[in-house]
Amino acid sequence: MPITTCIFDAYGTLFDVAAAARNAAAEPGREVFARHWPAIAEKWRLKQLQYTWLRAVMGEHTGFWQVTQDGLDWAMESEGLGDDSDLRERLLQLYWELEAYPEVPAMLHALKDAGMNTAILSNGAPDMLDGAVKSAGIGDVLDDVLSVESVGIFKPARVVYDLVGKRFGCAPDEVLFVSSNGWDVSAAAGYGFATAWVNRAGDPVDRLPATPKTILSDLTGIPGLAGA
Repeated sequence: MPITTCIFDAYGTLFDVAAAARNAAAEPGREVFARHWPAIAEKWRLKQLQYTWLRAVMGEHTGFWQVTQDGLDWAMESEGLGDDSDLRERLLQLYWELEAYPEVPAMLHALKDAGMNTAILSNGAPDMLDGAVKSAGIGDVLDDVLSVESVGIFKPARVVYDLVGKRFGCAPDEVLFVSSNGWDVSAAAGYGFATAWVNRAGDPVDRLPATPKTILSDLTGIPGLAGA
């Protein structure tokens, strides 16, 4: 069936999760942090994701803001900056103002101009996602922002992907699901979505039961892939 609905992961896919640490490192007086920010950004993201998976397996769900803070605390301590409360506060503040990748607005406008449904499906909490969408100025080209908080478990639980069909009344093969996370794309492909993995880092494909249908280096090609 033709694609009618394009669904996007948020963090790392539409929004640059490294932007908080990168922007903080450029601020006056952050010279020490400037030497650590790439490692902290990478570790912060990794721990944030790991904590979502572990909490899902353990049945200990909490909001995404909590795992975001927990991941940052681990990353800062690992780099010897765990006692810098001012830096911690600033990084968390900047996380609510993440930048969208440069190609995002034009890509979403092209999908909407073609009559596609567009939405976010994210582990993020509704208030966090609302802040990111407003900061990026893309609310007018999204039909909805779907959060795992409505089902109380993080991706890649199958019940999360169920939210798309419930919201848009579409079959799985009418959906193009786009994520920068290989594990997320694998789960979505196994669910029955058409999938595109935005592999900005050039990573290998994850060894999981299903694989992405298409691999892209950025989001520019999504409208063409969707048939827009």
